[in-house]
Amino acid sequence: MLILTSCGQPESEETAAEPEPFEQFYNALAEQCGNAYPGGLTQEPEGDEMLTGTELLVVHFRECDENQLKVPFHIELEEDEDWDRSRTWIFTKHDDGLELRHDHRERDGSEDEVTMYGGFSVGEGTAIRQEFQSVERTEESGIFRGWRIEIVPGDRYTYGTIRGEEWSWRVDFDLSEPMEELPPAPWGHE
Repeated sequence: MLILTSCGQPESEETAAEPEPFEQFYNALAEQCGNAYPGGLTQEPEGDEMLTGTELLVVHFRECDENQLKVPFHIELEEDEDWDRSRTWIFTKHDDGLELRHDHRERDGSEDEVTMYGGFSVGEGTAIRQEFQSVERTEESGIFRGWRIEIVPGDRYTYGTIRGEEWSWRVDFDLSEPMEELPPAPWGHE
């Protein structure tokens, strides 16, 4: 009698397959879809002048589906009250991990001279942190080089480059409250 009643029971939460850390991470990113958040520069290498540290940065979780997220990164240009909308981070979910690519465009929408670079996630990572290796840069320098992305839903989203174990460049976005006004499409996207 016990055997018959247990056969018809639904699978318990304990026996159901739990998503891999990279899948949990992807899902946390996807939960932000449709929202944009403000942020700023947290760290940059000495001599790097891409950002001043005073401009507004905006991340927009814009295009999302089951296997790919397109996340534009907008940079306020303070001197002429314009925006640099040239960058979109693309996260692609594969069966065994994630891939990060950087889609860089010119103002007219054409591809930048340097675009679609990136790498695949390495190690197991966690539900809040994944690292992606640049094989070329790692081979050139002899130390791990790539990107570290962190997401703590309701708190922060962090994007940055790493050398070895340390951040070399980092931007943080406040996920506590979405922006009311969404940015326009990044260059080269509709």
